Amino acid sequence: MPDESPLPPTANAPASQPSESVANFHIGEEFGTAKKNLPPARIVLIGVGIVVVVGAVLAFFQRPRPSATGSIDQMVSVEIPNQGSVMAAINVSFRNNGVKPFWIHTIKAELETANETFSDDAASPADFDRYYQAFPTLKQYAIQPLEREAKIEPGGQIQGTIVVSFPVTPEAFAGRKVLKVIIQPYDQPAPLVLTK
Repeated sequence: MPDESPLPPTANAPASQPSESVANFHIGEEFGTAKKNLPPARIVLIGVGIVVVVGAVLAFFQRPRPSATGSIDQMVSVEIPNQGSVMAAINVSFRNNGVKPFWIHTIKAELETANETFSDDAASPADFDRYYQAFPTLKQYAIQPLEREAKIEPGGQIQGTIVVSFPVTPEAFAGRKVLKVIIQPYDQPAPLVLTK
């Protein structure tokens, strides 16, 4: 039996005759499609969800925590005449629970009233005497100033006074929601936040 496979078209064949060996060729199927090559969307979403949950749990337990604990002890405030502001002397104390020294970089206070939040950097200890002369009430609970650059050794404790001012009335200061003292150390990502 002779071979009955069709012959390829020759160069002399008329162009009007269709070739019998023409195949339906789709370039997209040659490389595959997402539907054919990827797992079902539900499995991908479950995998992404698991990765997100594990990442969130790790981030929660690995978040930076301050190495010190403390409190706001005493506080006294006075009105600054004709300025609609108050000045406050705040005593704080804290203990370094970490394994390395706690070097104070910045000290600031934050006041949250019913409507707004105000922030102020602690005044320089060089100005304390001037403030105490102008407002003797500030000296009522005053102890040594809490200074920037102070070093608290591991297991050590420190107490000190900071002086700050806020553009609020004495009534707004007395009716505050919260007062925070934020002490940022040099080499630690999390500041020590004391509230009252």
